[in-house]
Amino acid sequence: KQKTVVNEVAKENITALTVENIAANHYAVNRNFKTAYIKANVDYTDPKQSLGLSADIRIKKDEIILVSVKMLGITMAKAMITPSEVKYYEKMGGKYFEGNYKTLSNWLGTDLDFIKVQNMLLGQSLDDLTKGKYALLVEDGMPKLEDNSQQNFIKTFVFDPTTFWLKRQEIKQNEPARKLLVNYSEYKSFPEMVLPQELAIFAIQDNKTTNINISYKNATFNEELTFPYSVPSGYEKIIIE
Repeated sequence: KQKTVVNEVAKENITALTVENIAANHYAVNRNFKTAYIKANVDYTDPKQSLGLSADIRIKKDEIILVSVKMLGITMAKAMITPSEVKYYEKMGGKYFEGNYKTLSNWLGTDLDFIKVQNMLLGQSLDDLTKGKYALLVEDGMPKLEDNSQQNFIKTFVFDPTTFWLKRQEIKQNEPARKLLVNYSEYKSFPEMVLPQELAIFAIQDNKTTNINISYKNATFNEELTFPYSVPSGYEKIIIE
């Protein structure tokens, strides 16, 4: 009986919040860094393969992200993104890609841009919470914002009720049916910022699921970083229609 009473109290506290209040608290979370250098372990699974990898992620806030993916210490792929373009190459097939976000968004099945990718990696909401039309709901004792004002999309964001750190975000498209879901567990508070320690990304399209689990091992901030990127010679350009 006691548990029910506690739950009701928690629920009342959450429903006393407003959408604006949750957005303001979420954006007040410390992300006051200039550069970040993150070492991570990555487990990648799609219907065809399963890989255990490591990754170096370099971020110059709002300007550039460079991801180097390694297997047994050898660079297997690199991706470099800026607000205007997306570039990557991969050793396995000797291929490279250069293009804009439209191509990447079509391929991943959700509308992406630089800030959304940066936000996803840093545990911030993909969408600007001050702009949508959100309903405030409660899920497992946590505040949840849901926007289904756009006919073809449902967007949900679930927060920790005390810190307003993001627990889960999901963008679901009805037609064509596809979904991007990101779960966050564990956060670590650094002087420069609050950083999630684990991200589980699920991209579901045509009933096929790609799952990328990223565990951040350590992170340093505000160092002078370089962003080396050059496609090895002889690689073939990927054309994505």
